[in-house]
Amino acid sequence: MLSPYSLPLHVLRIAGSCALPLIMWFALGRVVRWGLLLLAATVSHGSWYQARLVVTVFLFTLVVMTSLATTVGMLYVIRGALMETRARRAAGEGRENIFGAFNRTALLFAGIYMTWGFVLQDVRDFMNIDYFRKPDALTVEAFTGEHSGVAQGLTNLSLTVSLVAMILAYVLKTVAGRRHEANEGRFSGVLATFGELAFVFYGINVVGAAADTRSGWVGSRTAFVALQDWVADAEKSVPGFAAVSEFVTEAWPYVVEALILPLAWLTVGVLAYGAYVEDTETTIRGTRLETVAERVRRTHTLTRRVAARLTAGWSERWIPLINAFRLTVSGGAPLFGLFALCYVGLQIGSDYLGRAGRYLAASDEPYFWFVTDVPVDFVTELVTTTLTMCLIAATFDLAATRKRLGV
Repeated sequence: MLSPYSLPLHVLRIAGSCALPLIMWFALGRVVRWGLLLLAATVSHGSWYQARLVVTVFLFTLVVMTSLATTVGMLYVIRGALMETRARRAAGEGRENIFGAFNRTALLFAGIYMTWGFVLQDVRDFMNIDYFRKPDALTVEAFTGEHSGVAQGLTNLSLTVSLVAMILAYVLKTVAGRRHEANEGRFSGVLATFGELAFVFYGINVVGAAADTRSGWVGSRTAFVALQDWVADAEKSVPGFAAVSEFVTEAWPYVVEALILPLAWLTVGVLAYGAYVEDTETTIRGTRLETVAERVRRTHTLTRRVAARLTAGWSERWIPLINAFRLTVSGGAPLFGLFALCYVGLQIGSDYLGRAGRYLAASDEPYFWFVTDVPVDFVTELVTTTLTMCLIAATFDLAATRKRLGV
């Protein structure tokens, strides 16, 4: 068993022993991802526009699935370098192929990926690659008045078409999700994940069609206006309320970047390695809330269903993170603190590495950065992603080992 303070060295050891398969997984994932993005951007223009946009959203769903598969694959190839995996295999456990791991983790992984905004980078990349295919399209559009649809392939679906596609995606995710819950079908979890993502992306177009009306309706409601008035009165009459509110508003993005996002990625690692973090009962086990949950289970069926519906969004957003936090805390507070510190350090180091690469590749030739930025970004993302996956695996390894040994 290693000390929590050995986490950085453990990360480097894992990275050194698994460097080649990690690089191969990352490179393959990036090639497939960018190929799908280019195909989606190309398909999004031309005749039969609405049909093309349906295919575009379909391809973008595959882009997100590729990102999920790449992450799970990179975590999977590290398994053999972990102490916890060797201990499980010595006990006759922990032998699972990559398809089983992806099928088990894909659905909840997709929820975390969407909930915490990781998908926004995929959207930005799609818009950028579509824009750079015709960099003068927006200028021409401004002078001619023609609608080019550049960088709008994910949001220009008509209400009727997007509604039909959303219903079909909902049917797919429901059928596959039930098979997955019943442990039927080798790829039922993957299909349910694809249906869930497609349902969200097609649904965005449906919601977007009524966004202006909905926002105006909400802004005019009595309760909403009363809440705004209450906040304004509190800022004037309650001492320190405005200062505290301003501090929370300014500090919250840093809390998300430094604590919540690392915990979300750690949750992904815990899922990939087979620990059950999605169960609410696992979170409250051994606490006073377990008694409350037992009383809820004894209530009427309708009451339980209503409670489940009301807490579904909260559960999907926070329960996995809370379980991952409990697992990390079981390895000691220094382990979680060092994990968060290393994660933030990697993000800062990634920025400096990208700047250094652009500085070294700088040229007097005009627009030469079109050529140099691609390899610089690839190397930067390769180093950062590889070390981040190793950091997640190493943190899980230390926490799970200490928990297994009862330390």
